[in-house]
Amino acid sequence: MRILSTAVLSLGLALALPLAAAAQKLPLNDISAYLNKLQTAKGEFTQINDDGSISTGTIYIKRPGKVRFEYNPPETALVIAGSNTVVIFDKKSNQPAESYPLARTPLSIILARNVDLGKANMVTGHSFDGTATVVKAQDPENPQYGNIQLKFTGNPVELRQWVINDGNGSQTTVVLGDLQKGGNLPNSLFNVGSPGSTGNR
Repeated sequence: MRILSTAVLSLGLALALPLAAAAQKLPLNDISAYLNKLQTAKGEFTQINDDGSISTGTIYIKRPGKVRFEYNPPETALVIAGSNTVVIFDKKSNQPAESYPLARTPLSIILARNVDLGKANMVTGHSFDGTATVVKAQDPENPQYGNIQLKFTGNPVELRQWVINDGNGSQTTVVLGDLQKGGNLPNSLFNVGSPGSTGNR
């Protein structure tokens, strides 16, 4: 269950970011607008876990409040966020699914109905690393839940990577492949009462 716990506190490898990225820091307002326009998306991801191990899989995003991480074999993890809850399923475990409130994970910041990175004390870091704009954000009312470090490239704005630092001191990095935006993702994919299926396996 180790990978599952770290994965959820994360909606990898240092994949090269496009050289065409705008060589300047993106304004927080532009990033907030991008996230608010991101309604549905699907793509591959690579995850570096806190112990250095690497996992891959497919992510499904449906804002607000819904995300699904399907891990490729040999991992048996499935993580679903929906109905303000995050549930961790392990297909090989006889134990009940593990769950906790979405609001206690830093991913809730970008899954919010209205993302406003200009909110007081939410952003604790905003820089440009030469390739991407890096934004470090936390829940200003509950900083003890950890933070999320987001990487964006420009022209157009694209979310490329995030790093979750949870309240327990664990760190999980997720690198996104090209996201397929738009289209219909059925709510059944995000049913926290049942793992469901995407029909891709």
